[in-house]
Amino acid sequence: MPFNSVFSWLMKKRLHRIDLFLKHPSEVQNELIMNLVQKAQYTEWGVKYDYKSIKRINEFKSRVPISRYEDLKPVFDRIYRGEENLLWPGEMNFFAKSSGTTAGKSKLIPVSKEALEDCHFQGGKDLLAMYVRSNENSKVYAGNTLVVGGSGQECEYRSNAYYGDLSAIIMSNLPLWVQARRVPSLSIALMDDWEQKIDQLAESTMNKNVSVLSGVPSWMLIMIKRILEIKGVDSIAEVWPNLELFMHGGVNFEPYRKQYNALIPKKGMNYYQTYNASEGFFSIQDDNATDDMLLMLDYGIFYEFIPLDQIHDENPKTVLLDEVEVGKNYALVISTNAGLWRYLIGDTVCFTSKSPYKIRVTGRTKHFINAFGEELIIDNAEKGLKIACEKTNAIITEYTAGPIFMSDLAGGGHEWIVEFEEKPDCLNRFVEIFDKALMELNSDYEAKRSYKGNLAQPLIHSVEKGTFYKWMKGRNKLGGQNKVPRLANDRKYVDDILMMVQKNVYA
Repeated sequence: MPFNSVFSWLMKKRLHRIDLFLKHPSEVQNELIMNLVQKAQYTEWGVKYDYKSIKRINEFKSRVPISRYEDLKPVFDRIYRGEENLLWPGEMNFFAKSSGTTAGKSKLIPVSKEALEDCHFQGGKDLLAMYVRSNENSKVYAGNTLVVGGSGQECEYRSNAYYGDLSAIIMSNLPLWVQARRVPSLSIALMDDWEQKIDQLAESTMNKNVSVLSGVPSWMLIMIKRILEIKGVDSIAEVWPNLELFMHGGVNFEPYRKQYNALIPKKGMNYYQTYNASEGFFSIQDDNATDDMLLMLDYGIFYEFIPLDQIHDENPKTVLLDEVEVGKNYALVISTNAGLWRYLIGDTVCFTSKSPYKIRVTGRTKHFINAFGEELIIDNAEKGLKIACEKTNAIITEYTAGPIFMSDLAGGGHEWIVEFEEKPDCLNRFVEIFDKALMELNSDYEAKRSYKGNLAQPLIHSVEKGTFYKWMKGRNKLGGQNKVPRLANDRKYVDDILMMVQKNVYA
């Protein structure tokens, strides 16, 4: 039987299982957590919290504490050095570098064999299954998938363990039938030198039959531009005429959409979003109608949610899936088949639907500006910037922002550093539209802007193209899952970039 026919048959079987958890979401989740608890009952963690006696979800929630990375790091370090049966049965041989900020040493998250196969691999297969269901004439199986990912290396403590970007771990362990349809070769895909990798990625794939792209939008964009530069053409459709799908994640796609539409002006080109982190594969865009993502409930991940207004409580209470409210922001808490028990991963989500359960990522619990009670989150910022771009014919490549703290001489505000692909018709008008949009999107921001002038109009610096790339390069944070931090409640990133810009100007 031809490969495409076999794959299509397998996809149909899987879609039937997805339909099952859509009809019985709470039952699937309840059974899942009890199975996880039972499997881990003889681990060090399971013995400590007496998993053997847990029979109900409420017992699990009351007995097991909510944990952050800092709480579990001592256990993670022991697992990294080779100790077994601590959080999850058996040996852990893979450790994913957690994406996020540009600061500090990367966090290493254990990835079990079950998490790799039943969660991360399954997520990739499910995305293709749902894509083909919504696009019956798709020919994605006939071409190659180009993955722009990160790199990895052996652990220093033992030769049978590996750490690096999640994408590198996944690529290194894909089954042969998937490897055969993935480009470029592993020797190039896993290169550590980002700039050298981009050149070799471009040279080795620009003459292949590529139908699917997979990666972080910001880094994929750099590779596409490099190929266009080498080929001397304006559209990637001239390079890959059969390209039809970009599976993207890691950052919000919206700021990059106009650039992709310009570089891939191709009818039938589709963009499907995933929410795939070092800690697990959580959700997938399941149709062309909206980029809201279907929460996947049978990947070995049990979900709890903390209402965002309670995130700083000493003992925050979580709600379960059937208790969430549409339109409300929650911090995500997970228990997984890699031994992350009631783990607060730092992302915030908002439900857009409960039948089925669909979400969008709205930000990070540590990435916001609330210096004056304005509670500005990434979701507000990106919607406001989109409105300002549309009304001033601008296109944004990257941005970050932080507070301007009050002094005896002046009030407070927000300082933004924005790199434009296409600058606005008038920057002052852009600022005014953006400010007005933020007030309409966020009542707390509006109140602080309106009350005795305590919060001034945003201050926006338009920097030269390539500024953020140079900044990330200076911190050895090019490629992979590295992302520019969008918002911060201090001036660390803003001051760092402004200092770099000033040095270049006066050099």
